[in-house]
Amino acid sequence: MLDFSQFEVLSFDCYGTLIDWEGGILPVLKNLLETHNINQSDKQILELFAEFESELEKDTNGYLKYREVLRQVVKKISERFNFDVTEAELNSLPDSLKNWQPFPDTVEALKALKKRFHLAIISNTDDELFADTAKHLQVEFDWIITAEQVKSYKPSPRNFEFAIQKMGISPDKLLHVAESIYHDVIPVKAMGLSTVWVNRRVGKEGFGATKAASGEADLEVPDLKTLVSLI
Repeated sequence: MLDFSQFEVLSFDCYGTLIDWEGGILPVLKNLLETHNINQSDKQILELFAEFESELEKDTNGYLKYREVLRQVVKKISERFNFDVTEAELNSLPDSLKNWQPFPDTVEALKALKKRFHLAIISNTDDELFADTAKHLQVEFDWIITAEQVKSYKPSPRNFEFAIQKMGISPDKLLHVAESIYHDVIPVKAMGLSTVWVNRRVGKEGFGATKAASGEADLEVPDLKTLVSLI
């Protein structure tokens, strides 16, 4: 068990951890595919998203803003199934992000944790996109670190190094809380930082919207409500 008294800051991945991104992604991509008479299961759609998102985020040709990453995910899906997309369809996924909702336990948990810790966001997103999401979270974060600020995407260690520098804290005072083994748990543990895996997909098949990966966090919880109860 972690000694929570050693930490001053809890940092959170946002989409998939605080925000139900699969609940936001699926209806948009299902509608896209159904419009073009393509039949894919929810599992297959999320795996497509995970494949293309991770590919675009590690593109060696240069940094793409997350809005453009989401546009290109749609384009790559259209290319995979050989259909043409309209400009409106290309924008459908990034335009939907402002409506993606928190998990039922998120807001209450953040408010409880805010009473004891400084809170931070370390997210693979743009400043503008996160500003829309922040309205749903109802908590003022002490630091917000986006991929746009760093010009790279997790799992790059640069994002966490940038965050620690911006916070001005000793790394052992930071506990990172995240759903993605691939984006968060593996790089955080490789850096010697402490992490909590929020296994939002407990009981579900596959890895959902994140790339399949194997890694072990310091603590696994099924949701943030459980994390609050342990602290």
